[in-house]
Amino acid sequence: MNKISTYLRESYRELVEKVTWPTWAQLQQSTVIVLVATLLITGVVWVMDLVAQSALHFIYSLF
Repeated sequence: MNKISTYLRESYRELVEKVTWPTWAQLQQSTVIVLVATLLITGVVWVMDLVAQSALHFIYSLF
């Protein structure tokens, strides 16, 4: 039980004293970057899906 309480105490101290938390502005900026990257990757995957669908449709129409 002593090891668990020591672990919890040290974990709390690390979160409070040693971790540097982002400011509100940094958090907003990071969120916007993640959203834009997600939209770009989604668009690329969507285009790749359309190209693959068209290619397969063309190949199947040959037979």
